[in-house]
Amino acid sequence: MISRRSFGRALGFGTGAAAVSLAGLGSAQTASAASGAPLGTPAAHTGFPRLKQVRAGLLDVGYAEVGPAHGPAVICLHGWPYDIHSYVDVAPLLAAQGYRVIVPYLRGHGTTRFRSARTVRNAQQSAIALDVIALMDALKIEKAVLAGFDWGSRTADIVAALWPERCKALVSVSGYLVTNREANLNPLAAKAEYAWWYQYYFATERGRLAMQDKDLRRGLTRLVWDTVSPTWDFDDATFERTAAAFDNPDYAAVVIHNYRWRLSLADGERRYDALEKRLAARPVIGVPTITLDAERDPFTAPGDGASYRDRFTGAYEHRTLAGIGHNVPQEAPAAFAQAVIDADHLLGK
Repeated sequence: MISRRSFGRALGFGTGAAAVSLAGLGSAQTASAASGAPLGTPAAHTGFPRLKQVRAGLLDVGYAEVGPAHGPAVICLHGWPYDIHSYVDVAPLLAAQGYRVIVPYLRGHGTTRFRSARTVRNAQQSAIALDVIALMDALKIEKAVLAGFDWGSRTADIVAALWPERCKALVSVSGYLVTNREANLNPLAAKAEYAWWYQYYFATERGRLAMQDKDLRRGLTRLVWDTVSPTWDFDDATFERTAAAFDNPDYAAVVIHNYRWRLSLADGERRYDALEKRLAARPVIGVPTITLDAERDPFTAPGDGASYRDRFTGAYEHRTLAGIGHNVPQEAPAAFAQAVIDADHLLGK
């Protein structure tokens, strides 16, 4: 079993990626010429120094920021059912290499709030991607390395595909996750459908009510953690730090809409129609990209990235993380941070 704490002692990359010692990644290029230290073994952090808030588009976004204010920007995007603590060990590793690391709560999570009570609690993919563009504008970040998993991968993929001028490089767990609602109408193999049990639960009124109930919501999300990260040895305190983000008053509405929208059981908003039409065409991503597959993640597609390889047309690498489950940045922080650094320098190789 490989835990977050023990991962600092061993790192397994799959076929096509070089094995790298976490004790000293001297071959890794750093973000800043002044930062010559190798990426070291990750320490176990329990939180960020402090959170910030900024008005950005439809939201008042809560986010963590570490690293030098004028360093090259990295934006790390979390998934469901997770929050910014997925990057609690990744962010310090990148900050030590000279990066300015921004880790925002997605809409409906943590301290991020809708600025107007009249705004639809919409979680369709293009709306969340526009949240990231608005955040970059608010923070005056013209271009950043985008890195994510789960909802975060999908969001980063969309920004890289539709606004490549804002994305310096991309790290995407599970590869190309842009939602195709027409394709989602087709059934999958039984084992794949089984892994998505909560998506179908959320399509029911019972599922919606469960997400509104704090105790039922915690039990449901804890079960997801246990099943999609079978080798991750996390404790109750680790889960509870993240679960606090689920108490956002818009959490249930945002989560339910996201999963129902994917299955064409909920409408989006017309203002996003043009973007969704472009995404339905499965646009390619031309920015430098590293894709990561987690070996023990039930959602990892077979074929070592072959199913989405044609969607990435720029400089590219694929890595498989042995023994790791769905929450890649928290389970394997050093491997994730190294992927960010390497993606940032793919064109220089």
